[in-house]
Amino acid sequence: MNKQLKFITRTVFAMFIALFFAVTMIQFVTADELRANELNGRTVKNGYKVERGSILVGGDPVAFSTPTDDSFRYVRQYSAGPLYAPITGYFSHSQGISGLESAMNQELSGIGNAQFFTRIMNTLNGVAPQGSSVETTIDARVQEAAAAAMTEQGFEGAVVAIEPKTGKILALVSTPSFDPNLLSSNSNADIITNYKQLEEDPTRPLQNRAIAGDLYHPGSVYKLLVAAAAIESGDASPSSSFPNPAQLTLPQSTSVMQNASRTACGPDEKATLEQAIVLSCNIPIAELAMKLDPDAVSEMARAFGFEQDLTIPLTVTQSVAPTPESDAEAALSSIGQLDVRATPLQMAMVSAGIANGGTVMKPTLVEQVITPDLRVETQFSPTEFSKPISSKTADAVTGMMEKGVSSADGLAMKSAIPGVRVAGKTGTAENGTNAEGNDLPFTLWYTGFAPVDDPEVAVAVVVEDGGGEAYGYVGSSYDIPTAIGKRVMEAVLSE
Repeated sequence: MNKQLKFITRTVFAMFIALFFAVTMIQFVTADELRANELNGRTVKNGYKVERGSILVGGDPVAFSTPTDDSFRYVRQYSAGPLYAPITGYFSHSQGISGLESAMNQELSGIGNAQFFTRIMNTLNGVAPQGSSVETTIDARVQEAAAAAMTEQGFEGAVVAIEPKTGKILALVSTPSFDPNLLSSNSNADIITNYKQLEEDPTRPLQNRAIAGDLYHPGSVYKLLVAAAAIESGDASPSSSFPNPAQLTLPQSTSVMQNASRTACGPDEKATLEQAIVLSCNIPIAELAMKLDPDAVSEMARAFGFEQDLTIPLTVTQSVAPTPESDAEAALSSIGQLDVRATPLQMAMVSAGIANGGTVMKPTLVEQVITPDLRVETQFSPTEFSKPISSKTADAVTGMMEKGVSSADGLAMKSAIPGVRVAGKTGTAENGTNAEGNDLPFTLWYTGFAPVDDPEVAVAVVVEDGGGEAYGYVGSSYDIPTAIGKRVMEAVLSE
């Protein structure tokens, strides 16, 4: 009997210990994580009991709470809603939260650890609870220019602009966008109806193409990473030359690679790496990639951020750069095809790193958090993300990118800005064939930075479906996105 009592006593004691540990974990260790979980409906409901902080652009609120006479007490509103929707996201009764509304929910709702003592003092003083405001890094003029350049002709895609020296995101546009006000009213019936319409929209307006979604084949903008890997390792320089056929049969394959021009890369028997970048030729880049260590380009891509976890503080889908398993795969991967996929943010980081002398700064959307009594609660400080290449390599790649803009035959020439040294690279990515065997429309890219001598902005532009119906789904990679990139850079440089 005593033995059985001891066993029961010890079991009950162990259960109490387990319960104590579980309660401690929930109440103290994982409390913030559980509160921040977008599936936690109580977090959203509790958020309507306080005046939620604003999301600011240049000091002006683009997301804010307004008092109401209903049981919710407040309603969330968005000025210029579609313009900033990829940044703010939405705060909804029935559909949860997204964007900065989710990523910065603790600060906006006043439940973060940094506001603990403020909450106690407010309770003692009878002050109504209130959340802190979040000041973004977004430049309103740059955001407006990027959005206008995409929406005026109905382009689907994304634009990201980064300040190379700090990592501050100056613009983050995804089109088509949506109006967060449709999901943030105090009518659940309206919210559900509106959300269903947005979710069923074939253009996928709820998808943030700048940092997430299905990702894109980067096409020829990926050649910048091939060049960086080769120059950094000492295996090549801009003047290195390669055989210059109009067609290349890939090793152990019947597949034939061609340049976009369907001709050789220039008039000579040999083509240099610089020519391949300026004219965006596929074959010399593929020949170079097949000579490099199989891991070289993929490792360089990872050093720039591919396949790395990243929050800005929005969660960014990892870009993908698998190590090729054969020379044929190395050749196809080198021109941004096969299994290589990237977000526009990632390609903006590549240009920003090259612009910043080989140092990639961690991108961020948040400048600072401001308490209701206007104190700075949290201040952004530039943080180095990685240093994938030396300044010497960065200068070499920059020189080739600049000639791609300044040369009369450079494919990035339409991004030239009078009186400004601009570096740029275009890209066209093939997307395979449909069920009928017809080629799918191309994805068009541009990435670059300016001014070369003192970079203020790095940009990446992606346009889906060759520009869409207005361009017969076959728009040029050195026309549409290049003009958009120029417009965004000009918006930064004009300030």
